[in-house]
This record gives sequence, C-alpha cells and structure tokens, in this order.
Amino acid sequence: MKIHEEDFHPIEVEDKKIFDSIYRDYPIHHSENTFGTLFCWRSYGNYKFCEHEGCLIIKGETENYYSYRFPIGPIKPDFFFATIKLAQDLGEEAPLLIMEPWQYNWMQKNCSSLNLKPDRNFFDYVYRADVLASLPGQNFLTIRKQLNKFRKKCPSEIEIVTESNIDEVQEFLIKWCQQRECDKYTILKHEKEAITEAVKNFETLQFSGITVNPKGEIGGIAIFEELNPATAVIHYEKALPDCEGIYKEVNVQTAIHLKDKYQFINRESDMGIAGLRESKERYHPDHFAKLYYLENV
Repeated sequence: MKIHEEDFHPIEVEDKKIFDSIYRDYPIHHSENTFGTLFCWRSYGNYKFCEHEGCLIIKGETENYYSYRFPIGPIKPDFFFATIKLAQDLGEEAPLLIMEPWQYNWMQKNCSSLNLKPDRNFFDYVYRADVLASLPGQNFLTIRKQLNKFRKKCPSEIEIVTESNIDEVQEFLIKWCQQRECDKYTILKHEKEAITEAVKNFETLQFSGITVNPKGEIGGIAIFEELNPATAVIHYEKALPDCEGIYKEVNVQTAIHLKDKYQFINRESDMGIAGLRESKERYHPDHFAKLYYLENV
C-alpha cells in the first residue's frame, strides 16, 4: 500500500474523539503523543494526522525538522512499512519518531537493519505518584527543607481549577508571561499560545488542574490530564517568583491530588535544558518513557 500527503489533515479540537477511541484500545506512554499536546502546540508543530483502519500516523513540521511518527493502533505490517517508506523519502536526518515501547520492539524485530537512535533530550521522566506526594527518605531531605521554608513564609490554599476560577488562571498566566517576556522569545511565545489554548479549551480537552494560592492570590498552577489508566501527565507547571520554593509546593500538591487515582506521574522531558534536567533528576524518576528516531543513512 502507499500513503499519500493528501491523506493528512490538520488537527482540530473535534478530532479528539478519534484519538480517544484509538488510545482507549492502544494506551500511550509518551506525552508527545497526547491529543492535548498535539492540539495546543499545533501552531508550533504544524501537526497533521492520517487515520487508516484504526491506526494513526502523526506528522509534524517546524523550522528544525520534518518527521512522521510510527503508527499507533493495531498491528498492520503493510501500513507500518508504508509509513517507514514515507518517512525515508523525506530525506531528513531523523524522519521517523518511535515513542511507544511496543513500536520500538516491533522495529527491532522486523526492521533490524534500520538504525534507531535514542534521543535522551526527549525522554519523559516518569515518577511514582506516592513518592512525589510524600518525598520520603534521605533522597528528598533538601527538597523537604525547602518546602518547609516556603510553607512558613508563604502559607497557601490549594484549589482545583474549575469554571469558577478559570478566569483567574488566565489572568495569572498573562502576568506570568509578562514577567517572563514571552513575546521576546520564540519558544516562550509558542508556549504562551499553547497554554492559552489549554485554558480556552480546558473542559473539551478534559484537562484538570490545581492552583497554589499564597496571600490569597494564585501564585502557581499545574495543568494535567490522563495519559493512560496508570499515569497522569503534567503538561504545564507555572509559578510567579514572589515566594521562593513555590514550584516545589505545586509539584507535591499535584502529586497529592493525583496519587489515589494514578500509580505514575509523567512530567515530560527536559528538552536538553541543563537546569531543567537537574531539577527533574532531583526528584528521582522511577523510569523513562523513551523516544527513538530512525537515522536516515
């Protein structure tokens, strides 16, 4: 079989039901495959998708890359090989992304001559929810001390994001972007667009969230969704710098909120940013959701 460029169309919010239907039977583990990520970042990634007999292929295009993702859905070798051929024809250095463990295993078994490379910068950090909620033992001693210092200086109320406070969340994000000067930097400008889409379509995307409110006002937020039945994924964690240590409170309160429903919390990748990597490693991940790419040689 052959897959054509015209088989792909841009992602719209109405397409969520297609993704939900397929992901219900074929759960995903990498945050980059979530509909919430694809929809909210569609302006940056120019994401399109093709659906064929219950299989999804996603493609993306930025200034730096043009690639397809290995299909998600039932095992259809003809369709898989057609996707690999489509990707190879791009002539890009990394034309095909493999984000789910079963995809990597299938490629190793059926395409062993092809060279798959891990991209550590886009490994998702996956933590045990109960560990993030309790921060036990010597490994978390420093974080607990910083958290206690924050709580003494900035005692906070925790609220669930609902229709009643969504406007306050939007105002908080405007303030956060002003302080970070989002419009001056390309990636922050796109993140501003993405998180605005997340808040605007909060219910439709089935997002959830919490706010941390020191001094009676929102000082930090987390926005998340279900990744698979065992895992929640945190898409956005934002805080104002008024109270040092507030990010740690956002992190632990999110885990407390999620721990009774989910075994794991995926906090996405560090994108190769040194400070972000150090911060995520400090919380001792249980494992990684790995990303590989096909090296076109």
